[in-house]
Order: sequence, then C-alpha cells, then structure tokens
Amino acid sequence: QVQLVESGGGLVQAGGSLRLSCAASGGTFSNYAMGWFRQAPGKEREFVGTIRWSGRITYYADSVKGRFTISRDHAKNTVYLHMNSLKPEDTAFYYCAASPTPATVARLYNYWGQGTQVTVSS
Repeated sequence: QVQLVESGGGLVQAGGSLRLSCAASGGTFSNYAMGWFRQAPGKEREFVGTIRWSGRITYYADSVKGRFTISRDHAKNTVYLHMNSLKPEDTAFYYCAASPTPATVARLYNYWGQGTQVTVSS
C-alpha cells in the first residue's frame, strides 16, 4: 500500500527557512510526479509545486517561485520542499501527493500524505 509521510514542519520567524520531507513507500514512484500542496484555515487547498520523480522537471506556483524549491533523493525515496524567505502568509498545513503526471490540480493526485503544519510568525 502506498504511503506518503511528511515531516519537518514547525514554527519559524518570517524570513526564515524550513525543509519539509515526504517519504514514499509501498509503490514504484519512478513514473510519478510528486506535488506539494498547502491549506490554510478557511481556505481551499492550494498548489505549491511539483516535480517529476526523475527530477528533471519542476513547476511552482507564482506565490512561491524563487523562494521554494523541490528536490528528490532516489536512494531514500524522499521528496523535499525547501522553503526560504518564509512569510506569514505561507502559514498552512502542507501536504505531499503523488500523481501519474505533473499537475497543479489536487484531484489529479492519487495518493496523499497526512500533512505537516508550518507556522510563520511575523
């Protein structure tokens, strides 16, 4: 059974950095795209970025472009979301997900992790 487990969330001051991890297991992910989404209280789930498991193609939402980077470690079956220059508006629950193709739409992702909270204080 496919499992995605996020970790690395926490409380950070504005301007700081965090790295989220998403450990994948129970499936063959070489043909998948891995995405990151976030959801703030009272708001819809928002696309953050995606990467092909091969790692050669990435795509980011405009709101995080230039500040967030997605990378992957094949040996560890893990995808990372590197977040720099964090802003209070980045505060949300962050989820990783797997899709057969890179996508910005949540409904196209088949598998989801449980999420991890990121809080950015001003």
